Amino acid sequence: MTAAEPRPDTLRADPLLGPILETLRDRKALDLVVIDLRGISDTADYFVLCSGTSEPHIRSLTDDLVDQLRGQGHRPWHVEGRQSLRWVLVDFVDVVVHIFGREAREFYGLERLWGDAPATRLPDGWEEEQPAAGDAVVTEEGRG
Repeated sequence: MTAAEPRPDTLRADPLLGPILETLRDRKALDLVVIDLRGISDTADYFVLCSGTSEPHIRSLTDDLVDQLRGQGHRPWHVEGRQSLRWVLVDFVDVVVHIFGREAREFYGLERLWGDAPATRLPDGWEEEQPAAGDAVVTEEGRG
């Protein structure tokens, strides 16, 4: 893990990213990945990717995320994909959240597309886990 790669505790401390990750984790989002785009793209600072188990789960993740963050003063700039529920994008400007169905996530392959960016994979229940120093399980880099 290099100094530029965000650790789970650093991600949780971010005033926008932390509440996003906490909400998604609490709502049982699967396969949470944070892609750090700072210095690579002006699109956003971070992409957050996760998967839902079904259309109702994806809808719940989306609605709960928007409601929870609005309650903390973070209104999304744009929400897209609520009709199809295959891939929902919630744009908070600095952080863009992608909530996928499993097939859509595999098909579009954003992790591969942004493979040159540092990515932190958060295991289920990540906030309770304290990774050991040098634990390489949580971070992947340059997978493209």
